[in-house]
Amino acid sequence: MQQPRPARPTSWPVISGPVPGLTEFFSARQQTGIDTAAIAGRATGTLPASEQPGCYLLTGPPGCGKTQLAAALAWSLWQSRDIDLLVWVPASGRTALLAGYAQAAGDASEIPDGPAAAADGSDQAVPGGSGQPAARPAGTAVIPGRDSEARAAGLLAWLAATDRPWLVVLDDVTDTAALAGLWPQGMTGRVMLTSRLPPAVLRVPAPRVKSVQLGGFSRREAMNFLTARLYVDPSQRIGALDLAEDLGCWPVALAQATAVVASSGIDCRTYQTMLAQRRAALGQAAPAQDGAAAPPVTWSLSLDRAEQLPPTALARPVLAMLALLDPNGVPGTVLTSASAREFIGTYSAGRAAATGQDVRAVIGNLVQAGLIVVDDSPARTVQMHEVVQACIRQVLPPAVRDQAGLAAAGAIVQAWDASCEDLLLGQALRDCTDRLSQAIGDLLWTPDAHPVLARVGESLDAAHLSGSAAAYWRSLIETSSRLVGPEHAQSLHYMQQLASSYAAAGQIDLAVDTQGKALAELEQSLGPGHPKTLTARTKMAHACLASGQVAAALQLFERSLAAREWVLGPDHPDTLAARSDLAGAYRMAGRLEDSIAAFRQTLGDQELILGEDHPETITTRASLAHVIAAAGRPKEALPFYVRVITDRQRIQGADHPDTLTARGNLAAAYYTLGKLKDAIALLEKILADRERVQGADHPDTLTTRGNLASAYHAAGRLAIAIRMYERTLADCERVLGPLHENTLTSRGNLASAYYSARRMADAVALFQRTLSECERVLPADHPLTRTIRESLQAAGA
Repeated sequence: MQQPRPARPTSWPVISGPVPGLTEFFSARQQTGIDTAAIAGRATGTLPASEQPGCYLLTGPPGCGKTQLAAALAWSLWQSRDIDLLVWVPASGRTALLAGYAQAAGDASEIPDGPAAAADGSDQAVPGGSGQPAARPAGTAVIPGRDSEARAAGLLAWLAATDRPWLVVLDDVTDTAALAGLWPQGMTGRVMLTSRLPPAVLRVPAPRVKSVQLGGFSRREAMNFLTARLYVDPSQRIGALDLAEDLGCWPVALAQATAVVASSGIDCRTYQTMLAQRRAALGQAAPAQDGAAAPPVTWSLSLDRAEQLPPTALARPVLAMLALLDPNGVPGTVLTSASAREFIGTYSAGRAAATGQDVRAVIGNLVQAGLIVVDDSPARTVQMHEVVQACIRQVLPPAVRDQAGLAAAGAIVQAWDASCEDLLLGQALRDCTDRLSQAIGDLLWTPDAHPVLARVGESLDAAHLSGSAAAYWRSLIETSSRLVGPEHAQSLHYMQQLASSYAAAGQIDLAVDTQGKALAELEQSLGPGHPKTLTARTKMAHACLASGQVAAALQLFERSLAAREWVLGPDHPDTLAARSDLAGAYRMAGRLEDSIAAFRQTLGDQELILGEDHPETITTRASLAHVIAAAGRPKEALPFYVRVITDRQRIQGADHPDTLTARGNLAAAYYTLGKLKDAIALLEKILADRERVQGADHPDTLTTRGNLASAYHAAGRLAIAIRMYERTLADCERVLGPLHENTLTSRGNLASAYYSARRMADAVALFQRTLSECERVLPADHPLTRTIRESLQAAGA
């Protein structure tokens, strides 16, 4: 039976990752494995070194049951409530580890004492200014953190410090170098690692290690399995021990054999006869002495059984595709995609595309025949053992392999939403693509690069795995340059993607250099007015702006706008976007009047061409309000802020986050104008709405609460301001972590309020702590660090 999967909890315990369900007839390995029942019930508290290991290594060849044994231990500890956190990571490589850890951090981040989800920076204002310490301006918004690498680091830090018992399972480790810096450690935790690598190669940084090298079942374990599997009709167990010995007591071979016996109504002795006949047909004159050699025979008998079940003839194409994908699990949406169904349908009598019902029926037949396992995980739905995969690939004709490979590539693309932030699904699709690339070689590059290759990099960027994304884009550039040349449009596209990954990782100089090279090549090969060149120039301008090269950025933005006006016309949507980019760059450069003029022109054109209710028109109207307010004319900006609120309420609804943000911007304008009564009234309503719609711990809610405290502070209502600042700080420390930039800002704001209330000792102590932490985690010239230092000096310390 599949093990129950709890819904996402709001309290301990928490489970994360695709923990495999135990097969219905799982057999314990008390003689040749680990006694899971003996471990459960002894895992709470700090682990005694004399009794319990901190790490279990399960090693052995494919097909010996490592993953099932690890799952049995995991479920045993989970069901006995001996652990508060269970994390399962298919450890195909470093990226998979980061994605799995980030997912676990997110799954447990809402628990009060769980690992805080790391957040990216935001435009949250900071306390400061010379002289009197200042409160933070109201009305700004925080962007919820999604940096997967930071979240993974946060989980590892939490595991090392927590007093809650936990288990992390790293399944199918194939590269020990990927574990560098990512090994989970902690006094109350365990790590279980499965691998086909020999124990000597698996050097793990754990003080207490229990290593178990698995092989086949013992005779008793094999008979226990056969008895449980064939319990419905005891007569089917005739010849069971002989069959077990004939198969070397090998778990995967026994599973396939008993699946055929149970589903076809024969007994073990009859199956053994069939086995001998198939061996003879395959040229194996005698039973295999090594159980690991049995699956090449048993899988073929399972295929025969699957093909006896309707819909006939469709099992082989499904098996061909699965044999090329990840053995740890293929998303069900891949197999039911149009590309997969079209390929599967070519094996039917009418050669029409298979239906989703056909595919599901075939999957059920393959389960019944013992060739695959179906799990309830959307990311790892269909699992085929790699031993079975290898057997199938050995007999696949090259033409069929290539057809199945291209169909699988198309299926992955169709199942993949590159903007989706589901880390587990994204990693499963990346693992499938990696296995597919290994199986069919350069076919994915012939005649041109298949879209699935770029989808992998796009998914890494979308998951905020910037380091992994940059490494992947570099590998594509290298391969593309080798096959079609570095100046080819395909290679240059990958180069621009690499530049974007560098920028996302904060490596701005590398981003500028890489984008500059791509732009130069495009200008030479396609010309300065080609659409791809224009897009590259805009990306280069953004990179220069991010690196502080404002003058160069402005020149590029101006050139890009002029070229788009010439090539596309002044009213083309891309031209309007280019003018908006230039307006934003003017604002960044401090040329506010130029920015206002450009935004006004863009807004007028967008209202005429796109319509007043178009999302880009509303965004431009909001941008115009911001820059007018930044120019010291907040009263002039008010009508624009009000119009944006009206439009967003009408189009998106009163509770949409964009509408709430628009209301916050109006409150910020009231604050700047000194209309504190209006600002406080509006912020009180926004806070209530955010708590109702987004929750009390959402980063936007925390920001609004801090902004309201700031308004109370400015209005002289110090008692309520201090209480709200203190709550905001406590919530930020819990949700974002004690060293997040927003938490440091909140701490500085509270110190500022203490200063205003003449609680000088409290103010100085908190300013000193905040300054020390800012100097430790922020760049030396960061504005927050300078502001806190100036505030501390103003406080007389």
